[in-house]
Amino acid sequence: MRVADFDYELPEEKIAKYPPLERGSTRLLVLNSHNGDIEHARYAGLDAFLKEGDLLLLNNTRVVRARLFANKQSGGRVELMLLEKHEDEQSLVLYRGKLKKGDRLITHNRELAVTEIVDQGIARISVSGEGTLSALFEQFGAVPIPPYLKRDAEAIDQERYQTVFAELPGSVAAPTASLNMTGELFEKLQLKGVDVAALALHVGLGTFLPIRVDSFEEHVMHREFYSIPPRTVDKIRRTKTSGGRIVAVGTTVTRALEHANERIPSFSGDKPLTGEADIFIYPGYQFRVIDLLLTNFHAPRSTVLMLTAALAGQSNLQKAYNEALLEGYNFLSYGDSMLIR
Repeated sequence: MRVADFDYELPEEKIAKYPPLERGSTRLLVLNSHNGDIEHARYAGLDAFLKEGDLLLLNNTRVVRARLFANKQSGGRVELMLLEKHEDEQSLVLYRGKLKKGDRLITHNRELAVTEIVDQGIARISVSGEGTLSALFEQFGAVPIPPYLKRDAEAIDQERYQTVFAELPGSVAAPTASLNMTGELFEKLQLKGVDVAALALHVGLGTFLPIRVDSFEEHVMHREFYSIPPRTVDKIRRTKTSGGRIVAVGTTVTRALEHANERIPSFSGDKPLTGEADIFIYPGYQFRVIDLLLTNFHAPRSTVLMLTAALAGQSNLQKAYNEALLEGYNFLSYGDSMLIR
């Protein structure tokens, strides 16, 4: 199996350019990974496919305002994109334009200094005077909506490109599988006896990037910092012991849990279980933690598409995507969703 096997034609009109008028009103394709059967439902009816004793796991990261423009002392303009948070303070940016170490930038009457060129197109930036770089972006930056939307962020994105339970700032992309979660759905899940817990994985720009090579072994996976609270670890262990199912809401939750799988059984203490998820999941991978996956319809040649194929089965997923396109489902971040069970 090659990366090229995960290429498919995605018509521009199938990409949801805006969120639905009402949060949670999207469609849900339910795929049986064992026999390939497909059901058509609504996201708001997710509870019908879960059962008492299941544990739903969410990513409570918060998307930061990550896009900012600055001017060089020479007069040139540079676009800066704050990169996702890791264990230390956010100080790395992706830049468009020409920068070198020692350059001084001005934005919103604040002076920035380029302290290091880390890699091609990536620099470390410091803020002169009081305050942090992340605080400056949060005050003046724009919402970093996905580039494939081919538009600038608008007022609606400030609310809708954020989950209703977002808590810990650090992502530059939303955990989109849960953008349609609502308080009403949580109430229905509670009545069904489905428990809910959260972890944080700060989503990076790498989630958007198609793989440029044609061999899985050649691809270098991006790293994303995650933190799993002790309470969540305990719930995962209890669910597994009691025969319940782990329902991951999104590929970000999946990557965090599968990366941490060897440490979860014996983890103890009052501090979160943390790590840098660089795990590349594609067909042939044996899942250790998750049982079900709620996710979006993903872009061609993307690592998240390959992750879903690993759980669904490549032929099952291809059949489901073909049917979704025929049935008029909306794709990508603001689009409809799929439950793989």
